[in-house]
Amino acid sequence: MHTAELRHAIYLVLTLVATAIVTAKVVGVENVFEPSRYESPTPDGFNADRIDAPTRDWPQQRPQPVPMFGSNDRSRWATVRALVDHGTFAVGHRSDYNDPATDSGIIFEDGWSSIDKVLQPDTHIYFSSKPPLFAVLVAGEYWVLKNAFGLEIVRDRWPVIMIVLLTVNVLPFFISLVLLAKLIELHGTTDFGRLIAFATAALGTFLITFSNTLNNHTPAACCVVFAIYPLLRSAAAPSGLALFVSGFFAAFAATFDLPAAAFAGAVLLVTMIRVQARVFWMMLGMLIPTIAFFVANYAAIGQWLPAYGEFGSPWYNYPGSHWAKLQFATPTNHIPGIDYARETRLVYLFHCLLGHHGWFSLTPIWLVGMLGCIVTFRAAIARLKSSDTLSYEVFVQMAGVLFLVLVVFFVFIQRTNNYGGGTSGLRWFFWLIPLAVLATLAGADRLAQLKWARVLMAVMLGVSTLSAFYPAWNPWRSPWLMVLMERLEWVNYERR
Repeated sequence: MHTAELRHAIYLVLTLVATAIVTAKVVGVENVFEPSRYESPTPDGFNADRIDAPTRDWPQQRPQPVPMFGSNDRSRWATVRALVDHGTFAVGHRSDYNDPATDSGIIFEDGWSSIDKVLQPDTHIYFSSKPPLFAVLVAGEYWVLKNAFGLEIVRDRWPVIMIVLLTVNVLPFFISLVLLAKLIELHGTTDFGRLIAFATAALGTFLITFSNTLNNHTPAACCVVFAIYPLLRSAAAPSGLALFVSGFFAAFAATFDLPAAAFAGAVLLVTMIRVQARVFWMMLGMLIPTIAFFVANYAAIGQWLPAYGEFGSPWYNYPGSHWAKLQFATPTNHIPGIDYARETRLVYLFHCLLGHHGWFSLTPIWLVGMLGCIVTFRAAIARLKSSDTLSYEVFVQMAGVLFLVLVVFFVFIQRTNNYGGGTSGLRWFFWLIPLAVLATLAGADRLAQLKWARVLMAVMLGVSTLSAFYPAWNPWRSPWLMVLMERLEWVNYERR
């Protein structure tokens, strides 16, 4: 077997193995109550004076079995159910604005409750705080399942949720791996570099972890793959159709994950520089999901801007709201829970990059990706000095460096403070994963000739895979590094 044939065989095996893993996670999806996260109903000495002692009460009755994990996905599922079963975006209602006891609706039912909701001040109607376009798309599939096959999400919640997750998480993930394999094969220069990059894409990222929950980050990352593939699949300048497809999925990624708007903007800028005459096709492709995003938002809550644009207003800070406490949280006035971390910017930056939720500490293979960014950037500068033109590939990879810098330092660190809540990874960066994989390819190709570097990269991939698989059944759990730090009493967000 020739080297290229062997690589293709490995791509095939890893693709099928990774797809089987995420399929198994979806088929076996169920919210599990772990005893270690709850106070014992009777004194047993287990929790005595421990800094990482749980603060939750063990349920007095058996909880409702559900294939939904928590507030994030339940908020979306509640909207899906409301749209199809009740013909409305409303997921709840409050009769007396000042009395939480008057709350009612889907979002307050057992197994459907969520803190990710807003209360419209004028109507006292609850809506999901998540942008509604994704829920509208899922509702379309649920409508088909209900009307064509008689499946109802309350009575048949496992079949409905399993089918939807296979559609929105597993199938796009499979297609993304196929496309990434083609790009890696085309742009890689060494066998080891190609294989380490593709193994990372298949097994070493948090897209595996989040495959069994309805989340916006997984489809956003897949859309990034669908956007870059038409641009990088050949050395020739992309056609009008390729630009249209790329623009559509770049903007679609932004509708799932707002920070991905930086990706869409940079790709558009690159296209304007390289193929000015055909940039119209990319802009046309971007227009479709952009219009859909704002129309869905207006249809849901009666305004063009998303509900999370009201953060800090009465939409969030109504009596009894989980988020109302945030206004009292400061670096010196600590409120329990990672939602109210409120650390200094320096501490927050450290934990986002190298600490308990670190982009590089949890997925150290991205250090090779950083090297790849540097290598690509230096090569691009050298080509600029010797030539008036750059290949489209180099332009796109240069833009990748820009995305990471802008998002990390100028948007994410300045605008956020809670690591994305109770989650196993820095989920607001998941849309960057495909770009990080391609950057890792460039870095691994540079190091592939060094034996010690190959061993080190394999270890880095092993740690990255450990991080991805550590939350065995629920992605909305703390990373292994944070659990370790809590056991060592270095950090604690629940008891301050």
